Amino acid sequence: MEQQQVSRAFATASPVDLSDVAGLEASARAGGYRTPMRPLQMAAKRVVDVVGTLVLLALCAPLFLVIAAMVGMDGGPVVYRHRRVGLNGQMFDCLKFRTMILGAEECLAEFLSYHPEARREWAADQKLSFDPRVTGIGKILRRASLDELPQLVNVLRGEMSLVGPRPVTPSELSHYGSAATAYASVRPGITGLWQVSGRNDVGYAKRVALDESYVREWNLALDLRILLRTPGVVFTRKGAR
Repeated sequence: MEQQQVSRAFATASPVDLSDVAGLEASARAGGYRTPMRPLQMAAKRVVDVVGTLVLLALCAPLFLVIAAMVGMDGGPVVYRHRRVGLNGQMFDCLKFRTMILGAEECLAEFLSYHPEARREWAADQKLSFDPRVTGIGKILRRASLDELPQLVNVLRGEMSLVGPRPVTPSELSHYGSAATAYASVRPGITGLWQVSGRNDVGYAKRVALDESYVREWNLALDLRILLRTPGVVFTRKGAR
């Protein structure tokens, strides 16, 4: 049943250019986005987010310190901030432990200019099976999804949720077509239906369909199932790159 819903969601998507987030924000201010959640449901989800995040922060505090020390050994910043599209199209600074070398953007541009196959892979999925920008410790953090731990701070700020579509950049949102309205109607999540359904082994089109399906079918029980499945996915490194 869930797969049929996902397939139907993808079939309804049509390509549009949403690379300009100003249009998303203007639509939000005009009431263009309506979350499928009722006020009490949104409040309940927020309570789960805050309580769950506080517990995780307390448990992970020693790990935060160890990772911060290892990431900062090259003299660069420990935390990487990247602008992402959030609820109602509002931009926010998504936090991660830095996993890339200094000068990563220049490195990517040069690498893609010399490797046409990698350029096609990047254009299709916004991911690379071999990414020359990633550091040694960064590969470990990404494999275990530990680079995303700082996003617990984003959850406390109200910019993200424990469960939801993964936060995307404005250029990535252009791949969502008409499904961008569904994406922008909820807070992005640290984990979500895409993460527990194959992550990077899943093509971008199916990722969009999964995100839209999650928004349409959302309930607290679904969030709980995704949260319970996430540790197993992280432990087995399924779909991690």
